[in-house]
Amino acid sequence: MQSSLKWKIGLLFVMIFFSIATVLPSLSVAVPDWWKKYLAPEGLRLGLDLQGGMHLVLQVDIDRAIANSLDLAAEELREVMREQQVTLVRARTTDPQTAVFTLPNIGALNAVQRTVSEDFPNLTIRVESEEGTFPRVFLKLDEEQVDFIEKNAVRQSLEIIRNRIDQFGVAEPVIVRQGINEIVVQLPGVRDPERAIDLIGQTAQLEFKLVDDSQAVNLQQLITQAVEASQWQWGEDRRKLNLALRGMLPDDREIYFHRSVDRQTGQERIEPILLYSTSLMTGEMVRDARVRVGGTFNEPYVSLDLTNRGGRVFGQITERNVGRQLAIVLDEVVRSAPVIRERILGGSAQISGGFRHEEAADLAIVLRVGALPAPVEIIQNLTVGASLGRDSIQRGLISGLFGALLVSMFMVIYYRLSGVIANAAMALNILFIFTGLAMMQATLTLPGIAGIILAIGMAVDANVLIFERMREEFALGKTTKSGIEGGYGNALSTIVDSQVTTLITALALFLFGTGPIKGFAVTLSLGVTFNLFTTLFGTKLVYDFLHSRRRLGELRFLSLLSNPGLDFMRLRRIAFGFSAVLLLLGTVALVEIGRGTANLGVDFAGGTMAQYRAERPFTLAEVRGALNQAGLESAQPQHVEGENRLIVRIKEERAVVGDITATVTAALNESLADKGFALETQSEIGSAISDTLRNKALQAIFIALLGVIIYLALRFDLRFGMAAAVTTFHDVLVVLGLCWLLNIEITLLIVTALLTLAGYSLNDSVVVFDRIRENLKKRPLESMKDVINRSINDIMGRTIITSMTTALVLAALLIFGGSVINDFSLTLLMGIIIGTFSSIFVASPLLMLLPGGDQRPNETELQGDGAQV
Repeated sequence: MQSSLKWKIGLLFVMIFFSIATVLPSLSVAVPDWWKKYLAPEGLRLGLDLQGGMHLVLQVDIDRAIANSLDLAAEELREVMREQQVTLVRARTTDPQTAVFTLPNIGALNAVQRTVSEDFPNLTIRVESEEGTFPRVFLKLDEEQVDFIEKNAVRQSLEIIRNRIDQFGVAEPVIVRQGINEIVVQLPGVRDPERAIDLIGQTAQLEFKLVDDSQAVNLQQLITQAVEASQWQWGEDRRKLNLALRGMLPDDREIYFHRSVDRQTGQERIEPILLYSTSLMTGEMVRDARVRVGGTFNEPYVSLDLTNRGGRVFGQITERNVGRQLAIVLDEVVRSAPVIRERILGGSAQISGGFRHEEAADLAIVLRVGALPAPVEIIQNLTVGASLGRDSIQRGLISGLFGALLVSMFMVIYYRLSGVIANAAMALNILFIFTGLAMMQATLTLPGIAGIILAIGMAVDANVLIFERMREEFALGKTTKSGIEGGYGNALSTIVDSQVTTLITALALFLFGTGPIKGFAVTLSLGVTFNLFTTLFGTKLVYDFLHSRRRLGELRFLSLLSNPGLDFMRLRRIAFGFSAVLLLLGTVALVEIGRGTANLGVDFAGGTMAQYRAERPFTLAEVRGALNQAGLESAQPQHVEGENRLIVRIKEERAVVGDITATVTAALNESLADKGFALETQSEIGSAISDTLRNKALQAIFIALLGVIIYLALRFDLRFGMAAAVTTFHDVLVVLGLCWLLNIEITLLIVTALLTLAGYSLNDSVVVFDRIRENLKKRPLESMKDVINRSINDIMGRTIITSMTTALVLAALLIFGGSVINDFSLTLLMGIIIGTFSSIFVASPLLMLLPGGDQRPNETELQGDGAQV
C-alpha cells in the first residue's frame, strides 16, 4: 500500500473519530468531564421548534426613552426652582421631546436661565417673552445627550432584560441585539410563556404621585362623556383620555387607573383616580425589592428598601403630606394608594394590592434589577409547546430515516458495490453535518432537518454523476481502475459547478434570511461542503484501497434510459407553449401577492397563527361558531388532515402583537370544552416585523440570483449565463404560480423552498451545459441543434435517477414530516419536477433562441476554464 494512501486513510479515520467524539455528548451518552471540556464543550443545540420554548422580537421605543429623560430632567429642574421660591407651571405640548414651562415674571426667567446653564448642561433652553403675557421657556435635550440615549437605550434594555431572565431561571437563554432598535430573546423550554412575556415586557417605571382627593371633578361623568363622544374607549391609552379631557381637568392633574383585586370574589377592578402630574420620587431610588407576606389579610406584598437619598426624599414626602393618599404607580397603572398616617423614616416602603405570589415575585425582580429606559413592544412572538417539539423530532427522524432508506435501497440495487460505497459516504456526510453544527454552536431546527434531507439528495446526485461517467468509460473498453479514474476526472468540474451554485444560494439565505431560513441555510451549506469531501475524497479513497488490496473486481450497473435517442429540440415549441401557460399563471400569482390578496402567511401579512391539539375529533363548523361567538369573525380556522389539530389564523395590520391567542384559546375552551383543545404553538407578528421579513426575503432572492448569474457568466460565456438565469427565473415563477393555484400559504418556509429550487434548477442546468460544451469541442462538425440533442440524450439517465432519488427523499418528508413542513415539502417536490422539465425543454433550447444561438462558440470559448468535463 502506498504511503500517500495510508496518510489519506489515517486522515479519514481521525476525522471520523473526532466527529463521533463531538456528537456523543449530544446523544445523552455519559462521557467524562474532560471529554466535554476539550472535545465538545457545547454539543448539539436543539431549536425551539424541536424542544419547545419562546422566540420574541422586542422593539425598544427610543423616542420614548428620550422623552422619559427629558421628563426627569424637567421635574428635577422644577424641584430646584421650588427651593429658590420660583414656581414653574408645566404646560401641555404635542411634542413629547419638548418641555414647556410658564413662569410668573421676568425675574424668574433670569433665575431659570442661570440654573439651566449651571446645573443642567444637557438641556437647551429657548425663551418666549412678550409684553402682557407670562414668559415661557422651552426645554429640550441637547444633541449630544439625544445621541447618547439613542446609542445606549437598546444596550441598557438588553442588559436589564438579561438580568431579569437570569433571575427568572431559564436555562441557556439567547438574548442578542438585532438591527438598530430590536432585541431577540429565545427562551428554550420555558413552561409559562405568559409569565415570561409579562416579566420581559414590563417597563417597571415606578413613580410616587400624590392623589388629588378634592373631588373638584366627577371623573366617572367625564369619562362617560368621552366614551359617548367616541373620543376614547375603555382599554385605550390613558394619555388619549387626558388629551380628550384637556381643559376639563385642573391644571397639573391627570387621570390614572387604579387596579385592585376584590378579596372576596377575586375579581380585578379598575377605577379612575386623579393624580398630580408631578412625580415625587421614582424607582431610581429603590435599592432592593423583596416579597413579603403579612398585613391584615396575610397576603403577599413587595417590600422596598430605598437608597440613602431615597430614604431622605421619602421621609420629606411623608412628612409634608400626612393625611393624604400617596399613589404608587407602576408603568402608569396605580398599584396601591395608601393614606400617609405619619412621617416614615428608615428608608422603606411597600407595594400591596392583592398580588398572587408569582406576581409579587416578578414585580420584585423587575424593581430590583431596574426599570427599562424605555418601553419595549413585542413585535414577534413564536411559542412552541414542549409536546409539539417532541413530536417534531419524532417526525423529522422518521421522515429522514425513511427517505435515507429508500435512497439507500435504490443505490444498492442500481449501482451494487458502488451504491454501498455511496451510502457509506452519505452516512458520513450526515455525521459531519452534526459535527459542524456542534462545533459552530449552531442550532438544529426543523427546517434544518429539511436541509439535511435535501443535502442527502444532492449527495446522491454527485455520486450518480460519477457513476454515470464511469459507465461511459467502461463502455469504451477501459479497465476498472482506468474507468474509475476517468469517471472522477470527467465529473469533477460538473460536481464543483453544481455544488458552488447551491452554496451561493445558501449563503444568500444565511446573510439575508431570518429565523427558520437561516437554520435551513446552515445545514444545507454544511451538507454541500462535506458532500464535496465525502464524494470526491472519501469514495475515491475506498476504490483506491480496494484496488491496492486487489479486491476491486468488475463494476456492474443497471441501465435506465442510457441513451433514448429522442429529438428534444423538435419538441421545443410544444414545451415553450406549455411553459408560457405556466408563466402566465406565475405572473398572475406575483401580481396577487404584490396586491396583498394572495394567501400570505402571518410572516408577511402580520397577525396571529395558533396551532392546537384536540383530545377528541371536532368539526370546522363547531370551531367557527365558537370563534364567531367570541367576536373573532376574521379568524380563519383550518383542520390538519389526518390529525386532531387545528390551525387558526388572524391576519391584520397591527404594529405590535397583542393577546389574540389568549382570546382564541378562551373561546375554544368555553364553547368546546369537551374537545380538549391545548395550545401547541403560536406565532404573532406585528406589521413592523412583517415588513422587515418581507424585505429580507426579497433581498435574499435578489442576492441569490445575482450571485449565481455572476458565477455562471464567469464560468461559461454570456449566452450560457443568460439561459441559466432565465431558466431559474422560469422555475421559481412557475412554482410560485402552482402554490397560488393550490392556495398554499406563502410563508418564510415557502420562500426557502423557492430559493432552494433556484439552486436545484441551476444545478441541473449546469450539468446539461457542461455536457453541451464538451460535445461542442468533441464534435466540431455537428450543428448546435444536433449537439444539444446529443448532450441531453447523454445525460438523460442521470437526470431521471437524480430527480427520482431527490423526489423520494422529499416524498418521505411530505408524508412523515408533519403539518409544520408539509407545504414546504410539497413546494420542493413540485420544484423538482418543474426543474427537471426546464433543464431539458427550456434551458437548452434557449441557447438556440438567444442572440448568436445558431452559431457555435469559437475555440477560445470552448477551451474556457473547465471545458473538458
